[in-house]
Amino acid sequence: MVDNLGEEYVNVPIVTGGAGGGMPVPQMSSQNKAELIDKIKPEAMVEIIRNRLLGKEWDNNKWIDVEALKDRRLTEVGAWEIANLMLGVSSINISISKLNDREIKERAYRIARSAQYMMISNWRRYGIFNTAQFYYVHEIIFSNTLAVLKQADEASIQELMKATVYETRQVGGSSGAKEPKTQKISRMLGLSD
Repeated sequence: MVDNLGEEYVNVPIVTGGAGGGMPVPQMSSQNKAELIDKIKPEAMVEIIRNRLLGKEWDNNKWIDVEALKDRRLTEVGAWEIANLMLGVSSINISISKLNDREIKERAYRIARSAQYMMISNWRRYGIFNTAQFYYVHEIIFSNTLAVLKQADEASIQELMKATVYETRQVGGSSGAKEPKTQKISRMLGLSD
């Protein structure tokens, strides 16, 4: 089929299981689900943010200080405590949960508010010396928290896992011809090769 812009489209039939025969719809194995869950690592972002709050960047497989950020970086204690605030939501358990929009916003606001209280109460200890630095840290915390929680919005990660399938195909013989049912049953019962 060609549309009015000259683009050509091809319909590709997908064979599914059922009364009409063909291959069954592939299902994700529990091993593949586990591998997918292992790849979702929201807590890894907390480590990155902690180092960013310390004014560091990843270069040649190590974190190095960025001289331009020396006036914006937090102290070790400040970076650790602020980053640790996000650990409560930065876990695989939260990512695969089902949260609604109201729950997500409330949780993100509570974490951001806690970060604000901590920064105001500990400004000297955290190395916060101006309001721009305060807002800078607040935006990092709020944005990351909201992004992680949005993964759980209406169970979107669960839906991704359901939609991701692992397909195993078995091709019979070199020609790929389908084995007759009677021969397949005989072979399965051990009556033929």
